[in-house]
Amino acid sequence: MSVIADGVDAVLEWSVFGSFTRVGSALRRRLDHWAPLDGRRLEGRVVVLTGATSGLGREAALALARMGATVEIIARNALKAEATCAELRQQTGNPNVSFVVADTGDLTALRRAAADLLKRHPAIHVLIHNAGALDDVRQVSPQGLELTVASQVVGPFLLTGLLLPALKAGAPARVLWVSSGGMYSEPLSVDDLELPAAHYDGTTAYARAKRAQVTLVELWAHRLEADGIRVHAMHPGWADTPGVARSLPTFRRVVGPLLRTAADAADTLVWLAVDEGAPLLETGRFWLDRRPRPVHRFASTRRADTPPERERLWRWAVEKSGLVL
Repeated sequence: MSVIADGVDAVLEWSVFGSFTRVGSALRRRLDHWAPLDGRRLEGRVVVLTGATSGLGREAALALARMGATVEIIARNALKAEATCAELRQQTGNPNVSFVVADTGDLTALRRAAADLLKRHPAIHVLIHNAGALDDVRQVSPQGLELTVASQVVGPFLLTGLLLPALKAGAPARVLWVSSGGMYSEPLSVDDLELPAAHYDGTTAYARAKRAQVTLVELWAHRLEADGIRVHAMHPGWADTPGVARSLPTFRRVVGPLLRTAADAADTLVWLAVDEGAPLLETGRFWLDRRPRPVHRFASTRRADTPPERERLWRWAVEKSGLVL
């Protein structure tokens, strides 16, 4: 990477707006000379992906299927999942696109889905945690957890643990989490993860869940490195997806022309899934536009990110998920 590219990148990061919009990805793509991904071949590799029936998850599934990967979608709606798989098979000519039904917030359903996947695939090479929504109304999971935390923290934590035998068999394997730049605004606080109904704010709940995701990525990375499993988080920038249109209509209206396309937002996710360079040489990193990024922008969040609090988060996730490690 050139000095000019590094300088432009630093200015974009400082501005936030320039970094997270399509401006950032367009400039970085040109200055960093991104290698195209569509020539990679993934026959024989199994990718498990949540949240793939729309938005950047669907774009990632499409790209990976085009490369020949066996793609398994975890989706909560069987009809929508079947339609998505049929479309992906038709668009790519790849017959190896299937699904299992589970809501990532329902731990019982995830256990069933994981058991099905382990029966189908002794080895899994990539696990992508992409499912997630920003909801204004507080909801509760079947196990009694606040749903944002259940579906974006506890559920993915459980699924990672349940699929470990196949991920170890598929090593070098990768576990990837789609986080959000919104996590920069919230410190790590286990006690504040589940917002009560009286003080519920969807944006805050979402940002706190994303902060927890990034911390768990670092913790998983440390534990799984010796097994040949690389764990990363990324954030896609600000993208024009159905989720943004539903949850943040005013934001979408204001920023609209500068929002990234879903395909653009999915680029780094797909790159992390297939590239044989940095994504395998490093682990536990947080990425945007194919570059690792700091996990803190403010001193307040850095101060809260202490070893005791990180250990509390791990123990909390083990307890809430019921995972036996």
